[in-house]
Amino acid sequence: MASAREAALTRRSSSKVTDAAPDDDAIVSLLEAAARVADHASLRPWRVIALRGAARARLGEALAAAAGLEGEHASRLAAKPLRAPLLLAIVAVTTTHPKVPEWEQEASAAGVGHVLSLLLDEAGWGVMWRTGPYTRHPVVARMHGLGEHERLLGWLYVGGRIARPRGDRDASIAAGRFSSLG
Repeated sequence: MASAREAALTRRSSSKVTDAAPDDDAIVSLLEAAARVADHASLRPWRVIALRGAARARLGEALAAAAGLEGEHASRLAAKPLRAPLLLAIVAVTTTHPKVPEWEQEASAAGVGHVLSLLLDEAGWGVMWRTGPYTRHPVVARMHGLGEHERLLGWLYVGGRIARPRGDRDASIAAGRFSSLG
């Protein structure tokens, strides 16, 4: 088993994947670990929705409708969710709480999505986080069956990893993004 640091350093987005995908039991098992993210007041302000098969096509139709597109442009946008056999919608489920503002609840939900992507990658699956301008559009929310206090954060596109070199990333990324106040 890789360390958390090793998993983070070796993770790469997989823009192309095969038709293989983890089953629901495997996803639930990984979510048991991902659910351990920071969660002020233990609100569990998230849920994950698996989209497979025809649900991906319905999402594509919802995206095209949200964009107001028709014809070839609509078809191109509608085909995007078909790029992976499994899409995991990461949803923030917020509640009014005196100590935990909504932004913090959304951050916790995003943390679950990120840790889940690391765990999927470590398990050998190809994963890519995707969002877009229609992620929070009402048509897209209805397609997912979201409630009044639920907001879609994006999708993890998941499939079989295509063998590829996992080259080194620039090790100096953090140097320009870190400061220390004394």
